[in-house]
This record gives sequence, C-alpha cells and structure tokens, in this order.
Amino acid sequence: MRLLSVNVGTVRPSSPGAAPTGIDKRPVVGPVAVTAPVAHGSVALDGDAIADARHHGGADQAVYAYAREDLDRWGRDLGRELPAGIFGENLTTLGVDVTGALIGERWRIGPDVVLEVSRPRIPCATFAARMGERDWIGRFTAAAVPGAYLRVVNPGTTRAGDRIEIVHRPDHDVTIAVTFRAMTLEPDLLPLLLHVDSLPESIRDRARRRVLRTAGASVVAPTDG
Repeated sequence: MRLLSVNVGTVRPSSPGAAPTGIDKRPVVGPVAVTAPVAHGSVALDGDAIADARHHGGADQAVYAYAREDLDRWGRDLGRELPAGIFGENLTTLGVDVTGALIGERWRIGPDVVLEVSRPRIPCATFAARMGERDWIGRFTAAAVPGAYLRVVNPGTTRAGDRIEIVHRPDHDVTIAVTFRAMTLEPDLLPLLLHVDSLPESIRDRARRRVLRTAGASVVAPTDG
C-alpha cells in the first residue's frame, strides 16, 4: 500500500463567472508538510486551500483520500482518463481499500504522519460542476464509493511514493461505505453509527435524531379493553 500522489489546490473560479473553489487539486513534486488544522475551515496540507470553509476543512475533514483503483473504475465507466486530484482528493492511494476503511482506522504514511479515518465525502454541486457529467451527484451517491476524509493524529511530512500502513483498526464494523449509505440512501442504517465514538458529533447527532423519531412513530396509543 502506498501513496501514489499528494494533491493540493488554490482557490480560483472553475470557469468564467463561476464561484471560486479549491476543488482543482494538482499533484505536488517533493515533500508536503501535514499539520492538524487549528480552526474550522482550515486545511492540513501545506499549499492547499478551500473556498467553502462552512462545509469543508477543519479537524474532521483535514485530508481527503481516494483510491486510484476506484478512479480507474470511474474512468472506465465515464470513458475518459481521470488524473490524480480530479475528485478534489489530497491523497491518491494505491492498494488501499479506502471506502472499506473502518471509521477510526489509523494510517501511518511515511515515517511520521498518522491519519485517522473520520467520515465519507458527500457529493455537492461544486463536485458535479467539476465533473461535468449528467446527474453526477445521483450516480456518485448510488455507487457508494465516496472516499474518506481523515483527521491528523501525528503531523509530519509526506510525499508521493510513501508507504501506507494500517496501524490501528477499531473494534467495530462500521466502514466509510456503511456510513455513506446511512447518510444518503439508506437512513435505516443510521442507528449503526450511534456508538462509533470516532465519528464527528454532527453525524452521531443525526443518527440519534433518527432513532428518536423512529421510536416515537412506533409508540401505539393504548386502547380500551
């Protein structure tokens, strides 16, 4: 398992008249410093940037990883080559089951950096505009291969070619794929997320609300008997 590419991007309009975005990530040659974001909306990789600080960046979305193998499957489906960084991913991996990673799983990348799998990526209009494919959000959601956001546990430097090692796997079976399906097309799976401590609190709150609504709907008023 190794890191095929490290990708960063600056904030700029994706087309004339469009809103600025940082989704256009490009591979970097040489080492890249990785630090833990100190504020919501900040990023982990030196030289990277985001435009929408409300929905991106911060501790739980510090780094976005996507597997080269999954990019290649999408490329075959779309009939075009997909370069590293096209999904806005910071890390393009090789040999890693990114979508099958457990929430809370930890990866050591190179000698120093340790990242923790935190949540799946949810597709947005900016992503759809970048891809330029009909019903991209629907297709991406149905495929349920979203890639993973990671938080920074140990900072350091990383570069293309670094080895990736899974150094911790938590004692549950909630993967990125399961979490994504629960958050999108299969909300009945949300109760599975309740006790996964390493999920962001906002996702666990959503799961709790779903459980409470379901419990309330199942209450049957007593009848005279």
